[in-house]
Order: sequence, then C-alpha cells, then structure tokens
Amino acid sequence: MNQLIAYLMDNLILDFQGDLDLDMARDFLRDDEDPDSKALYSKLVQDGTVDDMIIVLADCLRDAIRKGIDEKVMREQLKIYADS
Repeated sequence: MNQLIAYLMDNLILDFQGDLDLDMARDFLRDDEDPDSKALYSKLVQDGTVDDMIIVLADCLRDAIRKGIDEKVMREQLKIYADS
C-alpha cells in the first residue's frame, strides 16, 4: 500500500479550474502596490500570457501538497515565478 501511495503522490497532477487569462490577471494586480504584485505583473506582461505561470505554479505546488497548500505557499511560489 505504501508504494502505491508514494507512486500516486509522485504522479499527482495539480490543475487550476477557471478561465484566467492575461487581462484578468492584469485586473487583479494592476492597483496592488505590493512589490511582489508589481514584479508578478511585470513578468506576466513580459510573457504576454498566464499559461507559463499556471504550468510552473501547478508543478511547484505539487511538492507542497503533502504539507498543504495555503495562501502563504501560493504567494511564495508566485514570487519565485515572478523573480525567474
């Protein structure tokens, strides 16, 4: 049983439901004065899409599933993405 659980945890795919696009992300971040928000906004504008952010975020958050994903973990991962 432990091996099956380990396999399932290692191969779990995290996905986001919704229709987030660049315009929506811009609307969410545009008036936020937080430096992390500004960095993320700039990164998304540079990328021209949210697709890479969603893929990277889902992949990175997969490691946090065992501990739990909360707002703090989400913020940390978005900051890391923005700084990349």
